[in-house]
Amino acid sequence: MAHPGLPGVMFKPTVLVLAAGQGERFRAAGGHTDKLQSLLTTARGTRTVLEHVVAAVQASGLPWHVVTARETRHHAVQGMGTSIATGVAATRHAPGWLILPADLPLLRPESLRAVAQALAQHVTVAPTVQGQRGHPVGLQALCRDELLALRGDQGARAVLQRHAPHLLALQDVGCVLDVDTPDLLAQAQRLAGPFAS
Repeated sequence: MAHPGLPGVMFKPTVLVLAAGQGERFRAAGGHTDKLQSLLTTARGTRTVLEHVVAAVQASGLPWHVVTARETRHHAVQGMGTSIATGVAATRHAPGWLILPADLPLLRPESLRAVAQALAQHVTVAPTVQGQRGHPVGLQALCRDELLALRGDQGARAVLQRHAPHLLALQDVGCVLDVDTPDLLAQAQRLAGPFAS
């Protein structure tokens, strides 16, 4: 999909992989490791949750940036909003962003491309799977200043309330199945075979 006003130029938003979280819910539910370092086996092999997410992002062909705890540690208030603002600041010249929590290991590369394509035509985009909102959420550069102002754990919800997203129906359970608890990680492992490509 060409960028409006830039004939022949592909619209390539940057994927922000949010990997700065502490994973408290995972540990509180009995997890013994950082959830992003937990192992998951698919047809592509055994990798950490984060490695599966990064592999999908790389396979999408879109530019990407991983937001780590090291990048956000100078902020007094932590959370998803802070991570998003940090990632946008590091890639401020991007034409838009796909906000992707790093705990969605079954996400398919084609889902990332589908959201990016829709974002060329809409200010914000949110994928849905069987009526459930998921990730990645796409926001055009028009939202840059609002994203840079985010702090704490609210994420981009307030921005999406001001710029109602285009809802993009997808068939990818990887958009909605995070691994916030060991039980969800086990569920992802059960699904990994059929959903691996």
